[in-house]
Amino acid sequence: MSDSAEFSSPSFSQNVIVIVGGFGSGKSEVSVNLARLLARSGNQVSIADLDIVNPYFRSREAAAVLATHGIKSLIPEGAFAMADLPIIVPEIKTAIQRAEGMLILDVGGDDTGARVLSSLADAFTPGQYELLLVLNAYRPFTADVAGTLKIMGEIETAGKLKFTGLISNSHLIEQTTAAEVLHGLNLTRQVSEQTGLPVAFVSAVESVVRQLDRKKVPYPVLAIDRSLLKPWERSASA
Repeated sequence: MSDSAEFSSPSFSQNVIVIVGGFGSGKSEVSVNLARLLARSGNQVSIADLDIVNPYFRSREAAAVLATHGIKSLIPEGAFAMADLPIIVPEIKTAIQRAEGMLILDVGGDDTGARVLSSLADAFTPGQYELLLVLNAYRPFTADVAGTLKIMGEIETAGKLKFTGLISNSHLIEQTTAAEVLHGLNLTRQVSEQTGLPVAFVSAVESVVRQLDRKKVPYPVLAIDRSLLKPWERSASA
């Protein structure tokens, strides 16, 4: 068994990191955990929830927890904070343009969700952002190379931005084992070969990370601590 400390942590040369993934990909968990990692490394971190498609598992649900780590959540205030509405606060565009500290944008992963990026596209400086696809091999639209390439093309067209890398985050929630993570990594590598995009990092819950063989996962690894629960899980833990 491995220790998560044996793996290097994700790092970036750009300040603006856009994380895109479809329903069930785990992209909001990845966004929240990456924000915490970057904050622990001494960075000033902000996170913006731009997912206008999925009303569950949104990074804004972790705003209070993130605040304890010094992370600012760019979300609507007051009664609109948890609204299932496509509300984009003006300070997000300003944050992209200023690129101060580290800014993570959590975006819905289909052409509908990515359209929100098109409204912000002119705020991005070419070559000075990361646009990363969260690839979960156990979701229907990213279960093979052809489907993944198709959805990537649709997102790029709708969002008016180009992908710069891939995140391998294949999981079956509580049933995930190292075998599922390695299966997903194999698919991510195939997509990487087809597109020329690098594998930015692999992510999995801490217990599964400990099962991974470093020789089979020669990439940075983000250990996930689940923060976003299903509505019935939140009720049970209240």
